[in-house]
Amino acid sequence: MGTFHVIRSGIVFELQEEPEGGYTISVPSLLGCISYGKNFEEAMEMIKDALSGWLAVAREEEIPIPEQFEDIKVSAI
Repeated sequence: MGTFHVIRSGIVFELQEEPEGGYTISVPSLLGCISYGKNFEEAMEMIKDALSGWLAVAREEEIPIPEQFEDIKVSAI
């Protein structure tokens, strides 16, 4: 078990292997942007939904969004 990082489309994702199986995945530069998947592929798909939701709420609430996320196409990750 351990933590490792994946970089896609310039975004750093942090994956934590869970003792019961699967992965917790987060975007460290977006506080609270976190999800879970039973395997690596599912974790990457699930974080796309979390990322989309995080960005939508941030725009609605006028929360500053890091520059690297301004023009991101989540489906391309």
